[in-house]
Amino acid sequence: MTHPVAGDAAPAISLPGDDGQTYDLSAVDGKNVVVYFYPKDDTPGCTKEAVGFTEKVSEFAAENTVVWGISKDTLTKHEKFRAKYELGIPLLSDADGDVCERYGTWVEKKMYGKTYMGIERATYLIDASGNIAEVWRKVKVPGHVDAVLQAAQNL
Repeated sequence: MTHPVAGDAAPAISLPGDDGQTYDLSAVDGKNVVVYFYPKDDTPGCTKEAVGFTEKVSEFAAENTVVWGISKDTLTKHEKFRAKYELGIPLLSDADGDVCERYGTWVEKKMYGKTYMGIERATYLIDASGNIAEVWRKVKVPGHVDAVLQAAQNL
């Protein structure tokens, strides 16, 4: 499976958000978009990442950048996750996994000797012209939000 790399046109995204809106990458005019894929709502790493992006949302906004989180969780789970941690970023539901496939984040994973399919934690920084500026694969949460913010500041 291939995944988009820096310099590629960003694959299309049009997904429902937990706030009732539809988030469409082609409708984001003149802004950069951070799209981060995460495995599951309300798990330790995913919570730290979502809270981290929420804490820096105004700093991203100052760089003309919006942040979207994407997982295969339902909108109902996203709403509970957002409320529980007072998240300030939209959480998009890719229930059928189509966007995850296009971004190459639906991968075979291994844990405790078992193999299964799941979402690889990955982040894409998409510039205002719709091209991928930077990609982070197999993300480790500590320090990640700051690295993405710095990349947005450098656009």
